[in-house]
Amino acid sequence: MPDFIAHVRSICGRVLALPKTFPLFLAFLVCVVPAVAEHTRFWRQSDYDAFQKGDAKGVALRSDGRLVLAPKFAPFADASLAYLWSLRLDSRGNLYAAGGSNAKIVRFDNSGNYTTVFESQEMTAQALVFDKGDNLYVATAPDGKVYKVTLAGQKSVFFDPKTKYIWDLALGPDGTLFVATGDPGKIFAVDPSGNSQLFYNAEETHIRTLVLDGKGNLLAGTEPNGLVLRISLGAQSSASQNGKGSAARPSSTKRASGQTSTQTAAKNEDSSEEGSRPAYVVYETARKEITALALDPTGNLYVAAIGDKTPGPPRPPGQQNEQENAPNGQTITVTVGAPSGLQPPQQATPFVPFPVLSSAAVYRIAPDGSPEEIWASRENSVYAMGLSNEGKLLLGTGNQGAIMQLEGDRVFSRLAKAESQQVTSFARSPWAGPYRDPKGQEVECPPARFLQWKATLHGGSNPPDLSWVEMAYLPKNVAPQISSVVMQKPGVRVAGFGQQAGPPQSSPVQLRMPAAPGTQAGPSQRGTESTRFEPPPQGFAEKGYQAVLWSAEDVNEDELSYSVFYRGENEKDWKLLKDKLEQKFYSWDTNSMPDGAYYLKIVGSDDKSNPSNEALKAERVSERFVVDNTPPMITEMASDPAPAAAGDPAVTVRFRASDSASSIVRAQYSLDASDWTIVPPVGGLSDSPVEQYSVTLRGIAPGEHTVSVRVYDQFENESAAKITFAVPAAKR
Repeated sequence: MPDFIAHVRSICGRVLALPKTFPLFLAFLVCVVPAVAEHTRFWRQSDYDAFQKGDAKGVALRSDGRLVLAPKFAPFADASLAYLWSLRLDSRGNLYAAGGSNAKIVRFDNSGNYTTVFESQEMTAQALVFDKGDNLYVATAPDGKVYKVTLAGQKSVFFDPKTKYIWDLALGPDGTLFVATGDPGKIFAVDPSGNSQLFYNAEETHIRTLVLDGKGNLLAGTEPNGLVLRISLGAQSSASQNGKGSAARPSSTKRASGQTSTQTAAKNEDSSEEGSRPAYVVYETARKEITALALDPTGNLYVAAIGDKTPGPPRPPGQQNEQENAPNGQTITVTVGAPSGLQPPQQATPFVPFPVLSSAAVYRIAPDGSPEEIWASRENSVYAMGLSNEGKLLLGTGNQGAIMQLEGDRVFSRLAKAESQQVTSFARSPWAGPYRDPKGQEVECPPARFLQWKATLHGGSNPPDLSWVEMAYLPKNVAPQISSVVMQKPGVRVAGFGQQAGPPQSSPVQLRMPAAPGTQAGPSQRGTESTRFEPPPQGFAEKGYQAVLWSAEDVNEDELSYSVFYRGENEKDWKLLKDKLEQKFYSWDTNSMPDGAYYLKIVGSDDKSNPSNEALKAERVSERFVVDNTPPMITEMASDPAPAAAGDPAVTVRFRASDSASSIVRAQYSLDASDWTIVPPVGGLSDSPVEQYSVTLRGIAPGEHTVSVRVYDQFENESAAKITFAVPAAKR
């Protein structure tokens, strides 16, 4: 078994950190843990997103969640430049770096000390290349030129393309220098004597990158259509009168499918203008900008592309870093972009070295032309590609300074991170351990809130890797909280979602809902939101029922049970109304309770998730509510003849309504079984348990009559009474 050491700190518990030889044991262990085992919880990190939050030193993080030993990554030199755009080695193994601003080329010795070999007033040195005689060619931007620097240090303008940007340089086998430009996108060919011609005139805004395939072709990546072009280095063919190169697109392009793209070429026979030669569209990516091209020894072409294809004017493409193997095949040198906040000087023409972060992808195009997407991200942009000593593809990404290695089958490793955007705090604390038992050990540390772990992997004939880390811990139990208790209006019954409450003809009622947990004023101990889904209850009208709803939470996410207690307004002791409730509502028939004012107390307990000696409770008292199931009383009912005009007899009916628990809300009368008519109380307001009523009836025909009255209290309890009187006939 590989030697494996795990260190943890700042919390007690048990750490399980197993090498890859124990995956089945882990799966079994996790499955047999009950959902609620007292109060035990398990904390686990086992995927890329969780591991990348840590500080990796000397280990690589793979996208499948494994930690493996990484190549040594350490600063080599500081060129004192805002940007480093390109790296090259001369024939003697000397390392050169191009950057800015201002445009500068520096040469490093083996100790990392540098010497400036070129400098100009342009903003940056974008690209550089050496010929067979170690003469240095430097491309500057923007509004730049191509300079030649001899071994003796003589500097001269070698070529001026009269374009905005020079993005890349490539040296052909015969010494021809190919120059990729932008705004407009063109490729120029310059012979060793400095004689130039337009090699290819693209219908693109930028030619971003160049690479020679060793088969007599020049490969180019474009922007804004994200094309990969293949242009023959052979004699210029006849071309169109408009002077444009004819880039023939595949008749069938398969993106990321692994299928072969049929390639066709088109050429115009009308004229032979300079720069008009056929070009094959090897692949049209789903992104807008090709930032890097790389070939492996087997002929696979790797294409890095960024940016979603959206309408709008093209923008200057992104940073280009490069990585390259030293002659001894042992060292990878990586350029690092500008630190956060460091910006280039303002220019008359905007120059954007680092694009807005957008989607990125890497494609592999096989020698037979079949394309496949092998990596994609919405968090990193790829600006450079290279091959490791093992032949694996390396990605230089931004804008987080991460170095990725593609392992195959869409698996990648995050080998190293050059710099963080911001570092805001440091803390020093002791490490406990090491722990070597693959079955887990108890951690020796005091109770605390946070945990931080560190693993040390030792190499050997069987290099180790780390797949997961798990710790069992016992958090301190925290009492639940009952945030709100809401009494419903009288005559409402509550049921769970989908359940019918009360008689079949019950009418739905809108409920008063309690405030959500965590919305109360004042300090809160709220932790993570509970993931349990609780459908809202439903309300139905049913006379004599009272309902209550409440909201509760538990920061430990314990399962809660509830009890409901009641007491009269002038009583001291609480009496149990209902216990062992799991839902956060309750309704009951109040006919079993005497009329009067009451209070409810809701008690929540986490005893279902904790041992009895550790369970905690919370309680909250409701607002005052009234139970009233007794109808009001009608008394002092009488009728009196009222003074009336001749021929207009009148009778006044008086009565008194009273209720022992609530106010009288309305009264009605009916004369001789006619329709009910509202009668207001004396004074006009129905706001008291006792109300006096008086109604004068006019124009009544002589004879016997009956007046019926009925009154209602706040709980829709009803009483009725009647009085009979006679109206004498009119005198003659």
